[in-house]
Amino acid sequence: MGGRAPAVRPGAARRVRRRPASRRADRLRRGRADAAGHRRSAARRPACDRHRAAAHGAAHRAGADRRTLRGAAVVRAASALDLYTRTAHAASAHVISGYSTSFGYASRLLPREVRGGIADVYALVRVADEIVDGPAAEAGLQRPEVLAILDALEQDTLRAMACGFSANLVVHAFATTARRTGIGADLVRPFFESMRMDATEHARFDHEQYRRYIHGSAEVVGSMCLRVFALEQPGFTLDDRLEEGARRLGAAFQKVNFLRDLADDAGRLGRSYIPGLDPQTFTDRDKAAVVDEIAEDLAVAREAIARLPRGSRRATTAAAALFGRLNEQLRETPAAALRTTRVSVPLGRKLGILANAAAGRTTV
Repeated sequence: MGGRAPAVRPGAARRVRRRPASRRADRLRRGRADAAGHRRSAARRPACDRHRAAAHGAAHRAGADRRTLRGAAVVRAASALDLYTRTAHAASAHVISGYSTSFGYASRLLPREVRGGIADVYALVRVADEIVDGPAAEAGLQRPEVLAILDALEQDTLRAMACGFSANLVVHAFATTARRTGIGADLVRPFFESMRMDATEHARFDHEQYRRYIHGSAEVVGSMCLRVFALEQPGFTLDDRLEEGARRLGAAFQKVNFLRDLADDAGRLGRSYIPGLDPQTFTDRDKAAVVDEIAEDLAVAREAIARLPRGSRRATTAAAALFGRLNEQLRETPAAALRTTRVSVPLGRKLGILANAAAGRTTV
């Protein structure tokens, strides 16, 4: 059917306004300058960061092109790195649940985000400890090979902390948490140095070796955990008193384990960590001196624990209470028995301590 086109009312059509050529040229020059500045800025970043940014941009563009069948909502798929990182965190969680009932139970009181970070720290520490404490030797590796594997793990960890990726899932998870929380090489290097002390043939520590070993194997780990706890409360400020408390708590845990593992360390591994202490002639007086030192460490730690964010405070109180109870059992156990027996807190007592901590009733 034919018909006339509808009449157009005067003024209904939009008039196209053209910008003067000089204004268009100015905008073009500014755009080129901005792009050049962006390229210069990107060139100054580390190569791994530039590559990661490029990959993220590609993933973002690919995700933006995916739409639902209805053509409405944009479907943003997780990037490959996101999936890999989640898998790495899950692997670390399996390590803590498989190796430690005490820390595993206590960590359940932590907020989810903090709990994952603590699992990442624990997993790296555990893997390094296992390299020097038996599994590698059981696999037939000699001391030089064990040291080489430990060195490689340290270098991989430091590289991943700088770059954000490792092919080792436990290292990748730790590096991700370290980058988020400010755990630096100044904490990681002393830890690995203490592990090398374990892998080096020795009979007994002197006072200087003992001090270095406690610092690297325990105190810096406490400082790592403190930085993860800070995730719970944005703006939470660390100070010297909190640092001291975290380090003394780590030291207390380590010294408890020295006494608990006295028989195994001396018999299977040929080690004696506590200066002047002969496992074969260990006396009640020797034991009492170490137990008193642990009690002092816990007293200092108690002041710092009280200042932690609520969820981290509950979990740390539970862990400290469990080790406090172990210390009391060590006090009650004759020194001669520690040469053949490893003390532990009965499961029922553990669960009671955890329940009280969850309710805010437990003190260290």
